[in-house]
Amino acid sequence: MTKHQIYTMSVARVYPHYISKAEKKGRTKSEVDQIIRWLTGYSQEELEVHLEKQTDFETFFAEAPQLNPSRALIKGVVCGVRVEDIEEPTMREIRYLDKLIDELARGKAMEKILRK
Repeated sequence: MTKHQIYTMSVARVYPHYISKAEKKGRTKSEVDQIIRWLTGYSQEELEVHLEKQTDFETFFAEAPQLNPSRALIKGVVCGVRVEDIEEPTMREIRYLDKLIDELARGKAMEKILRK
């Protein structure tokens, strides 16, 4: 079975798209970073190192210091698929991130995005 190409794609390649999507709707790069840190447990410095190293998504999530237990509260549809129904763990983590960025771009309050 071949891996989905997103697994081998670097986070740094997609990251500017996350920022662009957020900024088009009046949100900020620091909010995007806050979401990624909340989801993965990376510090800002660790996030920047992974971006510089061009770490792929599979490694990025596999090495995450502390995946947030509240991420299980993320529900909804991304790319036509319900995130809570995705069985493959790495793909589910990637789609959680996509969903959070979508919520940011739609103007949702950070407290709600971060499931507080």
